[in-house]
Amino acid sequence: MTRSVRIPEQPTDARGRVAELHAIRAQALAGPSEKATEAQHAKGKLTARERIELLLDEGSFNEVERLRRHRATGFGLEAKRPHTDGVITGWGTVEGRTVFVYAHDFRIFGGALGEAHATKIHKIMDMAIAAGAPLVSLNDGAGARIQEGVSALAGYGGIFQRNTKASGVIPQISVMLGPCAGGAAYSPALTDFVFMVRDTSQMFITGPDVVKAVTGEEITQNGLGGADVHAGTSGVSHFAYDDEETCLAEVRYLLSLLPQNNREHPPTVHADDPAERRCDSLVDLVPANGRLPYDMGRVIEELVDDGDYLEVHERWARNVICALARLDGRTVGIVANQPQALAGVLDAQASEKAARFVQMCDAFNIPLVTLVDVPGFLPGVDQEHGGIIRHGAKLLYAYCNATVPRISLIVRKAYGGAYIVMDSESIGADLTYAWPTNEIAVMGAEGAANVIFRKQIAEADDPDEMRARMVKEYKAELMHPYYAAERGLIDDVIDPAATREVLIRSLAMLRTKHTEMPQRKHGNPPQ
Repeated sequence: MTRSVRIPEQPTDARGRVAELHAIRAQALAGPSEKATEAQHAKGKLTARERIELLLDEGSFNEVERLRRHRATGFGLEAKRPHTDGVITGWGTVEGRTVFVYAHDFRIFGGALGEAHATKIHKIMDMAIAAGAPLVSLNDGAGARIQEGVSALAGYGGIFQRNTKASGVIPQISVMLGPCAGGAAYSPALTDFVFMVRDTSQMFITGPDVVKAVTGEEITQNGLGGADVHAGTSGVSHFAYDDEETCLAEVRYLLSLLPQNNREHPPTVHADDPAERRCDSLVDLVPANGRLPYDMGRVIEELVDDGDYLEVHERWARNVICALARLDGRTVGIVANQPQALAGVLDAQASEKAARFVQMCDAFNIPLVTLVDVPGFLPGVDQEHGGIIRHGAKLLYAYCNATVPRISLIVRKAYGGAYIVMDSESIGADLTYAWPTNEIAVMGAEGAANVIFRKQIAEADDPDEMRARMVKEYKAELMHPYYAAERGLIDDVIDPAATREVLIRSLAMLRTKHTEMPQRKHGNPPQ
């Protein structure tokens, strides 16, 4: 018996075929129903195409596989086969430079990932790696498509593999604009930067219902994995914003500071801010007394072009600042202790934060400027048990491994092992400068005097007077501003007002720096 197959009538002439194509493409472009779009907007969320329009230069988007549809059957899927299969992929430009993008469309299957959906993402990731251009993912999906079973899970594996392959090769930016649960959360965690929007985006491995069932704890989705949680507590998110428009505008700004890939340098822009501009206010911004706090952010504002910088992980591990800025129109990465938070000490979180930032800058040819005002590593049982040795070693490894131009500036004080770790001359900083107020020592004068002169102080008729005299003597002998310079550990003690000009001139000299590293498959950094 021959089974008959009904073939839909199709136009036979070329013009008819073209008209049919335009109709199908228009249907795919329109996407789901107006009701689905209204539901998306009611949640305070834009559609996938609206987001792409905000991210990319106007009219620059080129879509790939717009007409792709899933081929799964069963569980009702055969009756619903929308074009795009819930993810929009393609490329466009940001400020004229190529950027690849994929955006989950929550209106289709809740943005859930199936086999065709994953294949589209794999293809655009491969294209980005081959073209040597940044990849931005706009995430708004419900995880794996349950109806497609293990095929959906395998799709995530392909994404993770490509995230890892692209790591340090092209910038990868994840923008969280909706839910991201389970294994799906690991792709953003593998990328260079994670952006989140308050109230509408969440990331977690197990949701509130599972947490309650297993531990008895009750918590909301935002309380468990919202933007503020990941920006301020877990450190998963680098940036958090109140709305999608601001978030996507900041993604564009970040891209303007980064190179296209690891074989290029970041773009140079014209700087209206004179390179030789004096920074006279710095003398008053930083108190000579090492016990007094001040805002290192204001120091950075004074030094960089037009006072403009983008702080990374602003709300996490606030005792260290990591920021991207420009000096004379060229991108630099800035790592700085923040005396306003924990007196600027290095702890486990600050070390991890700075280490990842240093590695990112080194991967993408961004020179490093380190502003040092550090009293040491944070003491305490919690820190020791929490692995401060291991985390501190991450920062040490990152600096020692970095081959980009590296300039260190001792702003006020640098004590103990933290002095070494904060890109000292001894671990490979190309140039190290200091202000006249600097103090470099194993520890503060009071602590040092109590150790060295313990016996004399204990036997003195007036221990307090003896201690004060020994502290003064220790400072005069070993902690004066020129002690390190006399021993070649500081290249120059400079006028704070001339800092901007000195940094720009030094970075210009280091622009052609080339460093050979031992041949190896890869290092084995502390984890």
